Amino acid sequence: MTDTSKTPYFAANDIHAYYGESYIVQGISLSVEEGEILALLGRNGAGKTSTLRAIARMDDPAIHQGEIWLDGKPLHEMRAWQAAQEGIALVPEDRSIIQGLTVEENLQLAQIEKPVGWSIERIYELFPRLGERRKQEGTTLSGGEQQMLAIGRALARDIKLLLLDEPYEGLAPVIVQEIEKTLKLIREQGITTIIVEQNAVAALKLADRAVILDTGGVVFDGTAKEVLDNEKLRHEYLAI
Repeated sequence: MTDTSKTPYFAANDIHAYYGESYIVQGISLSVEEGEILALLGRNGAGKTSTLRAIARMDDPAIHQGEIWLDGKPLHEMRAWQAAQEGIALVPEDRSIIQGLTVEENLQLAQIEKPVGWSIERIYELFPRLGERRKQEGTTLSGGEQQMLAIGRALARDIKLLLLDEPYEGLAPVIVQEIEKTLKLIREQGITTIIVEQNAVAALKLADRAVILDTGGVVFDGTAKEVLDNEKLRHEYLAI
């Protein structure tokens, strides 16, 4: 018999958030088990990025309502730096590579404070291109290489939940495939991932489960395969 009382590894319960005066996230609830990849999908303006920012505690907590739990810890009571110490890592759409620092310096900066995660050499094994360009300024890398650096920088911390906002944005298909392989390897390490991506088909093929948002609320929560198999659902909410 299934134990229905089991607490999810990660859960956001009845989350509300605003962007300026706009009410963007309107009572969203979702959960992810340890080691799963969840695709968080929806049209532009559905509240996907705002949901990630609420999870990572990136905005003023006064504009948020609801509870957010990770491995039994109440993230909703924390600031962004505290959530990061508990294992939250957000890779934003703009990647936020620090100007003036080399690839290696960007990675080293992530490890100034404990707890640290993967060693820099292990990150170079995952992304050989970064190793080849370790002395190159991070902001001069190609888009795909910057995405590798942003993910590598997240792994340099001891993370439990990786939040990816549009990781395939502007990347060539061959680079997208490389990032996908990397995310599968990360999943094998037991790291839980939530991915927001306009390339919904690619995200769904990678993910275990999917949550679809529409106008700030959840309209679907189930397996990724269910979305791939449901043409009406995909057309209505994802335009694919």
